[in-house]
Amino acid sequence: MSEVFISILLLIGAAFALIGSLGLAKLPDFFTRLHAPTKATTLGLGGMLIAAALHSHLVSGELTARPVLITVFLFMTAPISAHLLARAAIYRKLRSCAPLPHDRGETPREEA
Repeated sequence: MSEVFISILLLIGAAFALIGSLGLAKLPDFFTRLHAPTKATTLGLGGMLIAAALHSHLVSGELTARPVLITVFLFMTAPISAHLLARAAIYRKLRSCAPLPHDRGETPREEA
């Protein structure tokens, strides 16, 4: 029964990775393309790493820290890196399908 659950997690992770890759290739501008790979890394790779942690727990009887730590690191760093990329794109005034602050005459907030 646990192998079925692990297989389902792997399939879900692979599906999110595929959808993220298709979004990266097909979406029209930087900001929408930025959205797709972040979902692929957080949900796709996260599902695969949770499946790897469960599998190693079933094989060795112990929960290994490596897949869990990689999952935690990904969940912490992927949104931060996506946010920084989006802010850099806004400061460079890249074009977007949706209205951006510089399109409305606003300047991005300066943070201390």
